[in-house]
Amino acid sequence: MNDDTVLAAGCALWRRSHRSDEGIEICLVHRPKYDDWSHPKGKLKRGEDPLAGAVREVLEETGYHCAPGAGLPTAYYIANGRPKQVSYWAAEASAGSFAPSEEVDRILWLPPAEARDRLTQPRDRILVDALLDALHSA
Repeated sequence: MNDDTVLAAGCALWRRSHRSDEGIEICLVHRPKYDDWSHPKGKLKRGEDPLAGAVREVLEETGYHCAPGAGLPTAYYIANGRPKQVSYWAAEASAGSFAPSEEVDRILWLPPAEARDRLTQPRDRILVDALLDALHSA
């Protein structure tokens, strides 16, 4: 990683559900600026711990508090011409409710297979599988 790398963090946010064969639903956020569906994530503040940043971003983007669990694969890619590193965790949603904002105008709670299909970036789909693996091995 070089000094130009943008550091970010997020979570594969989930909740228990009887609607899904896997027994869970995954929260995806829609960002109107990019017209995409992704996991809640965002840039870290200077000196911010990545896990603390991930929990903060989940609350800011979804309105839900969460209990972070297993670490998930870190994503590395180029965004706006700069390298970006996004650390992810599995996180179970707790209390909260969604309120639309300029950054995130919609969220969806979907069974894992539907979440995988709805995600815009293939790199985000890996997190669905990693989340299911983490929950099954817990």
